[in-house]
Amino acid sequence: MKTALRQVARLIALLVLSALALQLYFLARVALMAVVDPQSTTFQRSEAWRLLTEQHQVPWSQEWQPYDHIADTLKRAVIASEDASFIEHSGVEWDAVEKAWEKNQRAEARADRINDRLEQRPPKAHGAPPRRAEPKIIGGSTITQQLAKNLFLGSERSLPRKAQEFVITFMLEGLLSKQRILEIYLNNVEWGEGVFGAQAAARHYFRVDAAKLAPMQAARLAVMLPAPKRFEKRPGSPYVVGRAGTVTARMGAVDLP
Repeated sequence: MKTALRQVARLIALLVLSALALQLYFLARVALMAVVDPQSTTFQRSEAWRLLTEQHQVPWSQEWQPYDHIADTLKRAVIASEDASFIEHSGVEWDAVEKAWEKNQRAEARADRINDRLEQRPPKAHGAPPRRAEPKIIGGSTITQQLAKNLFLGSERSLPRKAQEFVITFMLEGLLSKQRILEIYLNNVEWGEGVFGAQAAARHYFRVDAAKLAPMQAARLAVMLPAPKRFEKRPGSPYVVGRAGTVTARMGAVDLP
């Protein structure tokens, strides 16, 4: 019995030490970003692998630009669209997280009800089975949380992954300035398949440098961020243009770090 308890205690101690080592690794990586530009993110590497396996090539466009070489219009547009309280919060907007959780719970419940009704229908003699409903999941993530996830974590949804995202978010906020967080974010965020960062996006969609984006161009790029692969097919769609008009109207009230 004592031997079993000692083995369990050793296992728990090993798990605790492993978790602590992982946090120290993340902390060191974040601290290094204060002076060294990250060369790639976990999300980018996963995308490169996906493109290689699916297309047998890696079409890629990315060019790092210092903070001062990215137009203020884009900074304001992204903050207005993605995280209006970016300057004030400490990394997490708890009210937004709570609202997103409640909406996601309702969406999952609706999807479950629809799927229950589909299962009760008699199967058709021919043809494919009815497609199951998938809940539309929304996020309540701040710019810092999005950066934490893209830098180090995968896309799976689980409580441990979300908890790790919170920890890295607080590391970013504690060790980096808001300006540096926004600079890293704008240089690494996805704006289409194989299109990463403000410079690549500005060249890809508008044939200008990131430093010369006009307000409406910047707003359209900001609107694309939640679903860049979907919006890149129709970057001038009525939804994108209409939403960009709303973002443009909000940009004047945005304070930059």
